Amino acid sequence: MSEKRLKRQKIKKQLFAKNRLVILNEDTFEEIFSLRLTLMNVFVVATTGAILIIFVTTFIIAFTPLREYIPGYASTKLRKDATELALKSDSLTNALKKNEAYQRSIIKVLNGDLEYEKVNKDSILASEASLPKEEDMAPSKLELKLRKAVDEEDDKIKKERQKTKKKHQ
Repeated sequence: MSEKRLKRQKIKKQLFAKNRLVILNEDTFEEIFSLRLTLMNVFVVATTGAILIIFVTTFIIAFTPLREYIPGYASTKLRKDATELALKSDSLTNALKKNEAYQRSIIKVLNGDLEYEKVNKDSILASEASLPKEEDMAPSKLELKLRKAVDEEDDKIKKERQKTKKKHQ
């Protein structure tokens, strides 16, 4: 145990031992700069400097246009343009489907497959609208449980109302 303590004291002594950093002019041996340091001071300054450099670099990359050069980051203008184009393509697809349905009905009329009185753009669009499937309309198990619970509550409320009415009469 004393050896560990001696080692710690020796390391502590080395960390806090004062040293002098001197910069001399080589020709005249004139002292230009002198600084008293400890090993601990050097370590603290180096660590603080490294953290500061990392922070400044992260800040520059995160809040300047430099982030566009990092893979995975897109410019805000590019994202905005992409969403606008997606919306336009969806609306154009819908318009194209409506026009194709209208053209098919016109072709049926020209071929004599339909009566002329029934051709109306609104009726064509309504006939082309996709109707939900029976499977999609069927209630789920959760929905059935909820309906049952609501019906039971309604029955309880009705019974309570009838009891209060009888008491007041």
